[in-house]
Amino acid sequence: MASDPIVSDAPTVMRTTGWADYGLVDSGDGRKLERYGRFSVVRPEPQCLWARQSPAAYDTADAVFDPSDEDEAGRWRFSAPPVESFPLAWRDVKFHGRFTNFRHLAFFPEQAANWEYLDAQVRAAPKNADGGPPRVLNLFGYTGVASLVCAAAGAAVTHVDASKKSVQWARDNATLSGLADRPIRWITEDARRYAQREARRGSQYEGIILDPPKYGRGPEGEVWRLFEDTPELVRLCASLLSPDARFLILNAYAARISGPALAGMLSEALAGRGGRIDWGELALVQEDGKREIGLSFFARWSR
Repeated sequence: MASDPIVSDAPTVMRTTGWADYGLVDSGDGRKLERYGRFSVVRPEPQCLWARQSPAAYDTADAVFDPSDEDEAGRWRFSAPPVESFPLAWRDVKFHGRFTNFRHLAFFPEQAANWEYLDAQVRAAPKNADGGPPRVLNLFGYTGVASLVCAAAGAAVTHVDASKKSVQWARDNATLSGLADRPIRWITEDARRYAQREARRGSQYEGIILDPPKYGRGPEGEVWRLFEDTPELVRLCASLLSPDARFLILNAYAARISGPALAGMLSEALAGRGGRIDWGELALVQEDGKREIGLSFFARWSR
């Protein structure tokens, strides 16, 4: 008889220390100074409750985001005419940086800690039951960096997002990475509706990435609410895991949620599956190592 997953009794902090095309240069006074390729960028960050170490550097940034409300909306100020997009890379995966209207640059750099985990898991995974590559489902896949990390590592990926624009950006990133010919299915659909249909079909995956927003709408007006709707989706995802599945990652950007809450959902949904559930935070580490910022909660089940 299979055992229930072992839930870690202590949190894990998954730290991103930066790489060639990204770094957290400085932080403090509710803001952070970052480098994205050739651009220096200032963005608000309420968790930076300490003083900045290099205040003058903020005055010479290429782009500054001025928020208009608490829901991440606002506008950018540029020191020169802005560009629509610019190339970035993480290891062998390339993608476009973009100055969006919601303060981020079309990807979330703290997720690099998850990308490392995904790369290792996919490379270590055996072939699926049909003899093909391990199958990975990425729900709320956004611009597809995690999907491309998995594809580059050898997975057959199903990428799902409700935004047609985001899926097109993900396709553009695949082309930029030289991965357009990899087995990636691009699906523009409500994530919950897609998971329901996959469950009825009896589809199975060796890995699932679940990164839901706090609130969202599907292409046909479907409403997504993090606290009300995530438990059902987690149960659906658990039913889609193959007998040889290796991982299920659940991320959440919400102040009212926690790592233990996410771990509890996974533990209930994966009862009898064995394995281990780790939980905690994703954090960005300043380049000088003196500060780090916790930005997302996570829980992940691993075989």
